[in-house]
Amino acid sequence: MTGMTCYDLHTHSTASDGSLTPDELVARAIDQGVDVLALTDHDGSEGINAARRAAKETQLTLIAGVEISVTWGHNTIHIVGLKIDIDNQNLQQGLSSLREYRISRAHEMANRLDKEGIAGAWEGARKYASEVMLGRVHFAKFLVEHGHAKDMSDVFKRYLVRNKPGYVPGQWATLEDAVNWINDAGGQAVIAHPARYKITATKLRRLITEFKEIGGVGFEVVSGRQHPEEVKKLARLANQFELQASCGSDFHGPENNWVELGRLTAMPESCVPIWADW
Repeated sequence: MTGMTCYDLHTHSTASDGSLTPDELVARAIDQGVDVLALTDHDGSEGINAARRAAKETQLTLIAGVEISVTWGHNTIHIVGLKIDIDNQNLQQGLSSLREYRISRAHEMANRLDKEGIAGAWEGARKYASEVMLGRVHFAKFLVEHGHAKDMSDVFKRYLVRNKPGYVPGQWATLEDAVNWINDAGGQAVIAHPARYKITATKLRRLITEFKEIGGVGFEVVSGRQHPEEVKKLARLANQFELQASCGSDFHGPENNWVELGRLTAMPESCVPIWADW
């Protein structure tokens, strides 16, 4: 939140791995006092038009966005695109290639779980997924439903992270491709939740340097589940690299009650917000 306007520029719907439909997400955002909402589903924009229709007769401003999966230095990084033209052909071709890869990766995850004695993972995960997006969260829901783990956190610890039975390393878009797709679609490229990556401070600075050199314009200084000291540290980094600051809850659904739409630490006044020129 900043001043009188509440921004939440990183959220998910059932078009990727969120639990609310785009129109339900819009309704909840309004209930939570959000003024400007970006829908940023993983590797796709299928929910945007439904969210626009839901927001049309309301006071909510809906921002078209996306969250693109990137492989950088053996790490998976997420790049949010804000104010994108969802009809841009270059962007949609790139997103389509990522979704195709997600399907082949999901088949391999199901095969590995089957070898572990867990049958039916493919069909079970598909039950929770949208028509165009299948990911680890959907497998996690299947595993919890069938008693293989007590909750989502338990699933990831036991099955879906490195060196565990259902883990398949991702080979996603390059950083340059992701930023280019967003820029080509007239959007603003933002590094999502930079404090969450398991990389050193030196590597984070290198990531930010490369990102800026290829046309990235900002990163999330304020993110869900973030300590105020982390916010201050990221604000200093944003100013040092002369990048704009974004904020977003990374909301996936009301079942994650520790993250809520619009419930964010205040943006430091020293930062230039990503919406400064909107």
